[in-house]
Amino acid sequence: MLETIVNNLSNIMPEVIVTVTLCVVLIVHLIDRKNMQIMTLLSIAGLFAAFYVLTESIGTNNSTFSGMLSVDPFAIFFKIVIVFATIVVVMMSRFSDEINAEYRTIGEYYFLLLSMCLGMMFMVGSSNLLMMYLTLEMSSLSSYVASGFTRKAKDSSEASLKYLLYGAFSSGVMLYGISIIYGLTGTLDLVGINHVLMQGSSSHLALITASIFILVGFGYKISAVPFHYWTPDVYEGAPTTITAFLSVASKAAGFAMMMRAFKVMFIDSSVLDLPAGAWTLISGVQIQNALMILSVLTMTLGNLVALWQDNVKRMLAYSSIAQAGYMLLGLVVLSNDGFSAVMIYFVVYLFMNLGAFYVVMLLANKTGSEHIDNYRGIGKRAPLLSVALAVFLISLTGLPPTAGFIGKWMIFLSLINAKMIGIAVVGVLNSVVSLYYYIRIIRNMFLRDDQTETTEPIRFPLAQQILLMSLLIPTLYFGLFFNQLIEFAQLSVQMFGMK
Repeated sequence: MLETIVNNLSNIMPEVIVTVTLCVVLIVHLIDRKNMQIMTLLSIAGLFAAFYVLTESIGTNNSTFSGMLSVDPFAIFFKIVIVFATIVVVMMSRFSDEINAEYRTIGEYYFLLLSMCLGMMFMVGSSNLLMMYLTLEMSSLSSYVASGFTRKAKDSSEASLKYLLYGAFSSGVMLYGISIIYGLTGTLDLVGINHVLMQGSSSHLALITASIFILVGFGYKISAVPFHYWTPDVYEGAPTTITAFLSVASKAAGFAMMMRAFKVMFIDSSVLDLPAGAWTLISGVQIQNALMILSVLTMTLGNLVALWQDNVKRMLAYSSIAQAGYMLLGLVVLSNDGFSAVMIYFVVYLFMNLGAFYVVMLLANKTGSEHIDNYRGIGKRAPLLSVALAVFLISLTGLPPTAGFIGKWMIFLSLINAKMIGIAVVGVLNSVVSLYYYIRIIRNMFLRDDQTETTEPIRFPLAQQILLMSLLIPTLYFGLFFNQLIEFAQLSVQMFGMK
C-alpha cells in the first residue's frame, strides 16, 4: 500500500511541490510576520520548481489515485498556464500598494494564492465528478477569502460576500446535477458514465436536466452569462492582483474542467464516419445548443455593458466576460480544432490580460484612481506603460500583429471549418464592438491632456519595468511566431481522451 501511495504521489509531483511551498510559507509567516521578501522568494521558488517539473513531464499520459486524477498532456498544458499565471501574480503582488499595506498578513495572502493555484491544478486533471466538485470547492473557498483580503477597502468585503453567495448557489446546483448523473449511471467516473450513457437506457429529460445543472457550476467558474453577476463587483472590489489571477487562472481551470467533462462523458465514440478530429454527442445530450446560446449571450452582454464603464477594472471585468464568450465558441465546434483553439487563446490571454491588469495596478499606485478620466495625458508622463497598455488592449481586441489576433483567428477558423459561419460573424462583430471601449483608454492616454496640467514624469523602478516587458514581449512575439504554440496545443488535444 505504501508503494502505491508513493507511485501516486510521484505522478502529482508539481502539486506536492506547491503543497509543501504553501506549508513552508505559512510556517515562516507564523515565525516572522513582517518579512515580506522571504515569503515572496519562497513562493516564487516553489512555483518555479513546480513549473520545471511540469515541463519535464510533457508527454506523460496516465491516471492516478484509482482513476480520480488524469495526468495527461491536456492537464499538463493547463497546469503550465495556471502555474505561470501564479508566478506572474506573485511578482505583481510584490509591487502592489494594496497588498503591501496588509504586510502583517502577507503570509496568509501567499497561502491563499498558492491554495487557489493548488486547487486549480487538481481541477484540470479531475476525471471523476466527485473530484471535480471537491477541487472546485477547494479553489473557490480560497478565492472567497482572497477577494476580500484588503480589509481597508470599503468594497472589498462586499465583493467577498457576493462571491461567496453566488458560488454557494452555483455549487449547490452543480452538486444536484452530479447526483442526478449518479442516479442515472451508478458511477461518478467520467469514462464509466460515458459507457453507461452509450447504452441509451437513460432518461433523456433527466440527462438534459443534469447536464444543464452541471453547466451552471462551470458557467459560474468561467463567468459566463447568466452566471456572471458576481464578476464585476468582485473584480472591482478585490485587490488588482487577485482580480488578474481570477480572470486568467480561475477561468483556465474552469474551462479545462468543463472541456474534460463534456468530451469524456458525452461524446459518442462509436460513430466512425466523421471528419478527422470531429465528434458527435450521445443521443439525448443537447449541450451544443446550450453552449452556443451561452457563448453569444456572454460575448454580447459583456461587450455592450463594458461600453458604459468608467472604472478601468470594472471595464476589464466585463471584457473578461466577453473573452469567455469567445472561448466558448471553441467548445461549440465539438472537435479537436475547437479545443486546441481555446488552449491557444488561453496562452495569449494570459500575457495580454495579466499585462493590462498589471499596468492598471501600477498606475493606480501612482494616481490613486482607476477612473478612465485619470488616464488623460498619461502617455506623456509614463510613455512605456502607456504604450504597453495600448498593445495589451489592441491584443484583447484581436488585431494584428499581436497574439490576440492569433487566438481569435484560430477560434474563428475552427468555426469556419465546422461550417458555422453565422456564429463566427457574430464573434467578429463583437470584436468590433470591443474596440470602442478599449480605444477610449488609448484616446485618453495619448490624445487628451491632463485636466490638472501635470507634466511631471511618472517613474517606475527597473524591476517593475522588467516584469512589464516579460508580459509585453510574448504578446508581440506570439503574434508573429506561433507555430510551436499551435503544435503544442494540437498535440495536447490529440493525446487527450478516454483510455
